[in-house]
Amino acid sequence: MRALGVLVAALAAALAVLVGPPASAAALTEVTDFGTNPTGLRMHLYVPDRVQERPPVLLAVHWCTGSGPAMYSGTEFARLADQYGFIVVYPSATRSGNCFDVSSPQALRRDGGSDPVGLVSMVRYTLQRYGGDASRVFVTGVSSGAMMTNVMLANYPDVFAAGAVFAGVPDGCFATADGSEWNSACANGTVLKTPQEWGDIARSAYPGYSGPRPRVQLWHGTADDTLRYPNFGEEIDQWTNVHGLPAAPTSTDQPRQGWTRTRYGDKVEAYSLQGVGHNLMASGMAQRTIEFFGLDQGGTTEPPDDGSSDCGVAYSVNAWNTGLVASITITNTGSAPVDGWTLGFTLPAGQTITSGWGADYRPKSGAVSATNASYNAAIPAGGSISIGLQATHTGDTGAPSAFTLNGAPCTVV
Repeated sequence: MRALGVLVAALAAALAVLVGPPASAAALTEVTDFGTNPTGLRMHLYVPDRVQERPPVLLAVHWCTGSGPAMYSGTEFARLADQYGFIVVYPSATRSGNCFDVSSPQALRRDGGSDPVGLVSMVRYTLQRYGGDASRVFVTGVSSGAMMTNVMLANYPDVFAAGAVFAGVPDGCFATADGSEWNSACANGTVLKTPQEWGDIARSAYPGYSGPRPRVQLWHGTADDTLRYPNFGEEIDQWTNVHGLPAAPTSTDQPRQGWTRTRYGDKVEAYSLQGVGHNLMASGMAQRTIEFFGLDQGGTTEPPDDGSSDCGVAYSVNAWNTGLVASITITNTGSAPVDGWTLGFTLPAGQTITSGWGADYRPKSGAVSATNASYNAAIPAGGSISIGLQATHTGDTGAPSAFTLNGAPCTVV
């Protein structure tokens, strides 16, 4: 996969600058004996200081020339694990170029050998070692890792509840018969099939399987010149067919400027990023993935306090008999502008949102994520925006005790 080397240093450097390592006493550790591992993959594991009683597990797969530690330090998943109490597995490819095998016949069938076998061994080891919740196992990846995400969802639909694909190609698109790891036709977006054909390829990875299939979130930039944009539509065709859904979306919106999100029932969600290239992962995207997975619900941990905050939230309540109105002001106290945001908070028991303005509030009670409207996605450094909500209550009219902005803790003012 030599062509993917284009993004190597740029992607690693950009992501590392973007998020940096998570602030936590927990540390990334290497596991050397985790089960069947035909290609000698390396495994690193991040277990937060506090995890849920039966912690979910996320497999986070790196890009070509990357590594597990680079995926750990260059993305936001470990910090979100601190916040929500799940465990992250970071594998490292060991072949030349550090790309994962998504092309060999062995890789493209369940338990056929090659990298997918080692990856699923890591997941099973983690579930057993930490008493994880086998019904809440997820996979995500960038570039080569995105392609592997599609492969793992096809090979092991009984293992993964959902996956998120950042700049990938459909399962089976990179298949080769000559031992080559690179498929130029697929990379260039010229391998075009019907939804039925793509669906059949994914189903053929585990013949005879008739159980539930993983939900899928897809991300792709229209200016991707490494794994070109037509692959995005082919991925949509594949997974909608696997789920027995029409290829036409059931809803379309623009959660922020330049983003078009299409949804296909509640099984497939796709983000098209206008003018964005192959190096597409930006701050806040991991939070959307965690929300799609449902990992932001039911957590038992709190965000680690590193003594600093780049946001402040003022929350005032005007209540009456069984109702209330909350006015919320979000201030960007950092030195860089915020472009696209999600405010996280937990409503007191008995409060249920009936309407809101300035944001999309989901769900309506409990742990809520308020995502920006199209007109207020940007918060300049030192700037503020105001949003609000109306809710019913059963007696507790209090305010949430803590807030996060794009997963980072805010000061309550």
